Amino acid sequence: MNICGCWVSSMKIPFHGWRYSRPFFSLSSSSRHRIMSIQNCSSNSSSSPASISTESKEKKMENLPWLIVGLGNPGKKYAATRHNVGFEMVDAIAEAEGISMSSVSFKALFGKGLIGDVPVILAKPQTFMNLSGESVGAIVSYYKIPLKQVLVIFDDLDLPFAKLRLLPKGGHGGHNGMKSVINHFKGNTGFPRLRIGIGRPPGKMDPVGFVLRTFTKQEREELNFTLQDGIEALRILLLEGFDRSATFVNSSKKIEQTG
Repeated sequence: MNICGCWVSSMKIPFHGWRYSRPFFSLSSSSRHRIMSIQNCSSNSSSSPASISTESKEKKMENLPWLIVGLGNPGKKYAATRHNVGFEMVDAIAEAEGISMSSVSFKALFGKGLIGDVPVILAKPQTFMNLSGESVGAIVSYYKIPLKQVLVIFDDLDLPFAKLRLLPKGGHGGHNGMKSVINHFKGNTGFPRLRIGIGRPPGKMDPVGFVLRTFTKQEREELNFTLQDGIEALRILLLEGFDRSATFVNSSKKIEQTG
């Protein structure tokens, strides 16, 4: 109980416009000390709204959910293709954390839950890859999610197959889904992304055709291990911070390269 705030505000002394050139009654030293303490407490209370406001804003930021988006194309035709590994990662996260993805909102398959004590939204835009930003932008706008709490997961031709790379920001790298997302963020590229390597097309094969190919049995087995690493990287990101998560991903790469 804040005795300063409650007790002082309840005191009502009728002045009736009178003025005194000297004290109306004398006070003991202990009484004067108590009143001075109350005045100091009242002074501190009057200066606290700004700090309280800052604290409440920080708590509000902490309570805002993370948005975890996997990019891909909807429909059976594109399921399990290289271009849809973003979808697969989100599905793996949902299964591991017990989050249902059965809702459809903001042009996306959509789920809400907790990872540890951190609220998360999982989303798989159903707009087709090149229009992914329509869905992602709408979710971010509606929930007022800061971009530093938006993780976009997508396939990357320039990474070796089944390798992960976590970055705090960056361009689209020629990826049409990322182009759309950045456009709907008004050109802002300051959001984290998890890239999943799908390798380069063999020989002179058209990259467009390559990204729509499914995986071989051996590739699928290797990719499943990568998805598990991605789940762990996300947990570290949410619970321990970006730097620790990036270290985990980079360390995994070094172990694999030297093994």
